[in-house]
Amino acid sequence: MLLKIHPETPSQRQIQRVAEVLRNDGIIIYPTDTVYALGWSIDNTKAEERISQIRQDKKKRTSFSLICKDLSQASDFTRPMDKSTFKLLKHNLPGPFTFLLPASNKIPHIYGSKKRVVGIRIPDNNIPLAIVEELGHPLMTTSLHDSDDGIMDYMVDPQKIFDKYDKQVDVIVDGGVGNMEASTVVDCTDHEPAIVREGIGELEF
Repeated sequence: MLLKIHPETPSQRQIQRVAEVLRNDGIIIYPTDTVYALGWSIDNTKAEERISQIRQDKKKRTSFSLICKDLSQASDFTRPMDKSTFKLLKHNLPGPFTFLLPASNKIPHIYGSKKRVVGIRIPDNNIPLAIVEELGHPLMTTSLHDSDDGIMDYMVDPQKIFDKYDKQVDVIVDGGVGNMEASTVVDCTDHEPAIVREGIGELEF
């Protein structure tokens, strides 16, 4: 199903439809402030295998992040941050960044890893923020890659995304043309933050 939602003023009725799909263990494709992404409820413990098939991942574990509505919600899923880390996140979020932080024990075990690190996203896009608000807890998320012709790229046209993935996911949210560049990933698990992937975001200290 292709569901068009206005990126600036999302319809509450449409957001509720998306949230209901997620509550029933559905998987969605939705826009962020960077690329289109796959999303599912943090309570959906059966999603990982399905996500790996959609992305055609050959790795054992796909890299997931959390979409949160604000820093208060994000802090429930991370260990306590020091003042400098909190200030860095507050200064740059919402925005096109993924911050890697030590995970708390609220992360479902299936998503855990030996390093116990979680990626935190608070995108500057009203659609995912409204979905998370309605859902009442974060979305698990991973970027949507198009691997046709052996070239990993990001799809930006919602109609083309629908044409390719309609049978594989439950809802595709059309929030307009997406970006072709992913978020900047910042590792905050050590004493000093380090950019581990340059993306669309320019980090401000």
